[in-house]
Amino acid sequence: MNSEIVKVIQLVKKESKKFTLPSVSEIALSKEPYKVLISCLLSLRTRDEVTLAASTRLFKLASTPEEMIKLDDKTIQQAIYPTGFYRRKTKTIKDISKTLIDNYDSKVPSSLDELLKLKGVGRKTANIVVVYGFDKPGMPIDTHCHRIPNRLGWIKTRTPEETEAKLRDIVPKRYWKDFNVVFVAFGQNICKPIGPKCSICPVSSHCAYFKNIA
Repeated sequence: MNSEIVKVIQLVKKESKKFTLPSVSEIALSKEPYKVLISCLLSLRTRDEVTLAASTRLFKLASTPEEMIKLDDKTIQQAIYPTGFYRRKTKTIKDISKTLIDNYDSKVPSSLDELLKLKGVGRKTANIVVVYGFDKPGMPIDTHCHRIPNRLGWIKTRTPEETEAKLRDIVPKRYWKDFNVVFVAFGQNICKPIGPKCSICPVSSHCAYFKNIA
């Protein structure tokens, strides 16, 4: 099974190089954990292009927890609008920034367990910070990373949390850091939720979903 998974990952990775990186991945190139964390919080329920623009505007105003808590709510809201739930996100950003100052010497923790203690941070966000903020192995699972392994037939899971647990067991650790960005790009462009482009998919011959509809 592992050799099959490795082959598919390599094919998907090659195909995904043709596509634009997800917005969080662009922010992640900075390798600044705080920016990765805040950008990921902004990305929830929001399109990539909106997230990237909002993150860029916000980081021009504040790029550290100390700078962020000095901004009033209205200023942050104006910077991150029209991300989804922008008022709630403003409160989360300020609360997390204060927690980082008070409990973590203004630094974002690098462990999954500590990140999950931050109110408003779920497993996907925590894993993204681990991978892109600290260049450590993690398994961020969004809707694409959940859907595609199930379509391929690697797993049978109902939630992203179950998918993360299963994938940690079957995906070789050397592929964990690339998994999210590669499969998100692939899911946005080829293995779409509705109307997947199976006819041009480079891994259709390895896919249980395709075999069932062919």
